[in-house]
Amino acid sequence: MSANLTLAIVAGVLVATGLYLITERSLSRILVGVVLASNGVNIFFLIASGPAGGAPILGVTEPDAMSDPLPQAMVLTAIVITLSVAAFVMTMAYRSFQINGHDEVQDDVEDTRIRALAEADQASASFEDIQFSDTGEDVVSE
Repeated sequence: MSANLTLAIVAGVLVATGLYLITERSLSRILVGVVLASNGVNIFFLIASGPAGGAPILGVTEPDAMSDPLPQAMVLTAIVITLSVAAFVMTMAYRSFQINGHDEVQDDVEDTRIRALAEADQASASFEDIQFSDTGEDVVSE
């Protein structure tokens, strides 16, 4: 069994490009990244399944000449999962555009607070030490 080197390189480039785009802040780029990475993984599945063979039906094809149906079933399942994830990300991007006018993912308020504490080289307070004021500001009790 010999794998097609060109398909392996294409699949690797698709997965690498998809993973790079998934780390972006724009939901539309994340969507394209999910689709590219998924297509690359599907190509990897087809490469790993080996050469094409006969239909996997007993009595029609010799057992040695049959193709393995498992990778094909996994690719079909991956296509359905990719479609659902793409629809979900597309819905989030559309809703984000409706609310904010852009599809950029914003920093979480808690992440910003922890980053500021880390830059100041301070330890964050535990949840029991935090008292919340009426204005929504966190007040750390000593």
